[in-house]
Amino acid sequence: MNSRERVIATINHKKADKVPVDLGGTCVSSISATAYYRLREALGLEKKPVEIFEMLQFVAKVDDEVRKILGIDTVPLCYPVDTLGNPLNERKAFTTPIGIPALVSKNSEWDLLPDGSVVMYPRGDRSVAPSLHMLSDGMYFDNITERIPAFDEDNLQPLEDFKDDFGLISEEIAAHLQIESKRLFTDTSYAIVGQFPGAMFGDTGLNPGPGIRQPRGIRKMDDWLMAHLLHPEYLEAVYDMQMGFVMKNLEIYKQAVGDTIQIILVNSADFGTQNAEMIAPEIYRKLYKPRCKKINDWIHQNTNWKTMYHSCGCIVNLLDDFIEMGVDIINPVQLSAKGMDPRMLKDKYSGRLVFWGGGIDTQKTLPFGAPEEVRREALGRLELLSKGSGYIFNPVHNIVGKTSVNNILAFFNAAREFNHDPLIANL
Repeated sequence: MNSRERVIATINHKKADKVPVDLGGTCVSSISATAYYRLREALGLEKKPVEIFEMLQFVAKVDDEVRKILGIDTVPLCYPVDTLGNPLNERKAFTTPIGIPALVSKNSEWDLLPDGSVVMYPRGDRSVAPSLHMLSDGMYFDNITERIPAFDEDNLQPLEDFKDDFGLISEEIAAHLQIESKRLFTDTSYAIVGQFPGAMFGDTGLNPGPGIRQPRGIRKMDDWLMAHLLHPEYLEAVYDMQMGFVMKNLEIYKQAVGDTIQIILVNSADFGTQNAEMIAPEIYRKLYKPRCKKINDWIHQNTNWKTMYHSCGCIVNLLDDFIEMGVDIINPVQLSAKGMDPRMLKDKYSGRLVFWGGGIDTQKTLPFGAPEEVRREALGRLELLSKGSGYIFNPVHNIVGKTSVNNILAFFNAAREFNHDPLIANL
């Protein structure tokens, strides 16, 4: 099988010739730009700036050279607008405070502060306050929530507050998606994962409005979570407005890409913490589940795509709901979270959910373990999660910046060992 055939079989719970492997197929299954730059250097590849996939997490867009060496089966159909609202048709050089060269949108504007940290401006607009901040020793950006004014609980205006957050896919962007999806489908044999915009209800990274010039209303993470109980009507109004654009954009997106993609990343908002769901399951079922079901139903009725949802943490009490609302693939399968026992998950959901991730603990083992520990854990996860198909090998979320190259290679070598492929040269 080639990569696309392998992934298609797997996401349909059919036996493939080997376990498919992902790195960079989505913005939540990629690698820090810092770790990626060092990986390319260790592999003896040409030194060059890292093209940034997603600004907030500052993760790399994996290139074909690395994809081929590691044996990756996926490629993203990237959306050509970054987290700050800047177009990605042209790029320019940016260097992180620790010296990692990168390529960001040509519209990007930033300042280096006296303490060595960096701030970025929404839509490259210096007339407003910056929206993202990277520490002097940082490897990703944080939202600057101090720029968001206090909201008036007695005069909430959700439609006015979020009027600039959602919009229709433009003709220019649709044309780009059409050309790029056709190129990836024709010129490569990778499985293609579409990155769909605007359906991430309640994403705490996007709620603060990193691409909004003057955000207002209920936006900070703690305020948003409390609003589920204190101001549910506010969230309902925002989500109803958002849904209107999502359903129209699905039609535009489908017309642009057709059946060139095999998977669509619909939502990457987190609903789990280390120990429990972020909100009560009954609230999720009332506020989120009906909207997600409507989206997934449309996709399944009008396309051949499989729906992919990302949520970190303990979501064990939501997995049956995910199935009922039409989720095909779940990522990142954080097995270290409470209740996310791999044997239980595989026994209970085999044939009903595809697990994408879970290959290794990216909080402990991958960044802090020895290469042999990485190998053992990855092989154990492969043995368990790949039984009966329905498994894509990938770490739990993005590979963090300080992860050693030897550990990264040990991880992907574990997949090659399991699949009986030649190993990548040890460093």
